[in-house]
Amino acid sequence: MSLAPTVSAAPTVQSRSLSSASVQAVSIPWTIWFTVIGAALSLVGASMDLAWHKSIGRESFWTPGHILIGAGVGAFGGFAALYAILTTTWGPASRRNASMRILGLYGPGGAFLAPWSAVAMFSSGPFDDWWHRAYGLDLNFITPPHALLVIGLFGAKIGAMIWIAATINRSDPALQNRLMWLLLIVGAITMIHMPVWTWTGRRLMHSALCYLAVALGIPTIMMATARGSARKWGCTAQAAIYMAFGMASEWLLPLIPAQPKFGPAYQNVTHLIPMQFPLLLIVPAVIADLLLQRLEGRSSWLKAVWVGPAFVLGLLAVQWPFADFLMSAASQNWIFGTGYFAYNDPAGILYDPYQYKVVEKTASAFALTMAMALAASIMTTRLGLAWGDWMRRVRR
Repeated sequence: MSLAPTVSAAPTVQSRSLSSASVQAVSIPWTIWFTVIGAALSLVGASMDLAWHKSIGRESFWTPGHILIGAGVGAFGGFAALYAILTTTWGPASRRNASMRILGLYGPGGAFLAPWSAVAMFSSGPFDDWWHRAYGLDLNFITPPHALLVIGLFGAKIGAMIWIAATINRSDPALQNRLMWLLLIVGAITMIHMPVWTWTGRRLMHSALCYLAVALGIPTIMMATARGSARKWGCTAQAAIYMAFGMASEWLLPLIPAQPKFGPAYQNVTHLIPMQFPLLLIVPAVIADLLLQRLEGRSSWLKAVWVGPAFVLGLLAVQWPFADFLMSAASQNWIFGTGYFAYNDPAGILYDPYQYKVVEKTASAFALTMAMALAASIMTTRLGLAWGDWMRRVRR
């Protein structure tokens, strides 16, 4: 399947054409519910796993985070996908007519991504064990085993989005509305799984690199899901889900006691250390939705030229001054969490965590990187719009 050229005017919820009545969905299949629950569990597991690494260290593969990720991708998402493929392959011909055929098997197109994603994710476990035995504890998140894990998680969410989109396009209007919210939820989870946080930490928020990372990692998923859902405020809804989960994670994880099991321990950690306060994506998301509504009926390239840079500049306008607040003593509380540091983080010992890190040495370097961010935002937004238009048409 390829991304077809976008259309100038997007169909409304009511105008989505349906397939034959014999395969029209009249209620949300339990397999879709399992897929969404699996996506949510894997997100909770990934957040807990990162906190575990920052607070305790990786003492075993069988940590709560790893178990939740495995349950989400395998026990829920993988089982639902396998069931859908097997029952479609050996089920009524009408179901096979509304499915894809791969390697002699029939099933929803998105469901075929889940087993491969599960294989990638479960393979990352023993790979990670070997990596730790060979090279010791991770100095940063970006390692080959973690990259394989991210690929597995990302692939499972993409498959879920395609599966839900195909179900939407075979459903009556009332059911479409409910399914579109599930699509937005999975889209937001997929967006959270993008590892842009590696380059968007508090100390990097006054660097152009931070906004380049966002431009490369966020608009494609956000625009695709918003476009595919046909919701008026699709970008805003995803940003709200992203921020709600980020804040809940930051507020709830520190309630769980934890102590480091490895050294060196630079910080006195007594509880799980969460990720940082989420980026203020809600503001650029609102701007993006307003522009998309204003430009409805215009070409996708024109939308991308306006929406992409507006998204990045909108984030810059709010995140830059907010970063100054996060660097102040007023943010060192449980609400904003800027006083949390991993046990092996030499913050306050080898460096000042409340001073910005200089990435671009000159003003021209900053301007060049920011120009790259604006250009990248146009391309990733255009890709997202094309993907979203394709999801409005997919039925298998």
